[in-house]
Amino acid sequence: MKVLHLLDELEDVIENSSGFPLTGKILVDGGELLEIIKEIRVELPDEIQQAQWIKEERQRILAEAQKESELMIREAKTNIESMIENDDLALKARTKAEEILKEAEKNANEMKKNALTYVDNILGDLQSKIEKLQTTYIDEMYSGLQSNIENIKNMLGTNRNEIHGIMYKSNYKLDDEENN
Repeated sequence: MKVLHLLDELEDVIENSSGFPLTGKILVDGGELLEIIKEIRVELPDEIQQAQWIKEERQRILAEAQKESELMIREAKTNIESMIENDDLALKARTKAEEILKEAEKNANEMKKNALTYVDNILGDLQSKIEKLQTTYIDEMYSGLQSNIENIKNMLGTNRNEIHGIMYKSNYKLDDEENN
């Protein structure tokens, strides 16, 4: 990640700068610091764009899972209705239709759960990377970036809370919650 490398450079410049005895102050090359900050500004939009892409991908995955589950349920209902029309096989048709519907709902729920878990893992990973970036470097170096990163963290937390809310309403549990 280029931004982390640039922040390491910034940290090296500060650590290797001459100090004034008894004051805790250092003398740094302002031009060198400004050049590194400019490079960070160039690289940071890529990180933000990646977070936006993940958000859009999450929406796409959820929409696909919803469409597929609705299609499976419609197909199962169509199968049920056609089976019931045959009077001779009505009892068998009802039983088979219920099995098909349960299987379709089970498959649809599993797909939704997997999609939500996948998105949650991606968002969690990105959130922890941004938290690491904030706590390791940005708090001390560049307060303007801190606000942007805090907004991104909050957005990721909100997105994860939405996913958890969807999962809670649908009685899903994340894999790590099932193991506890």
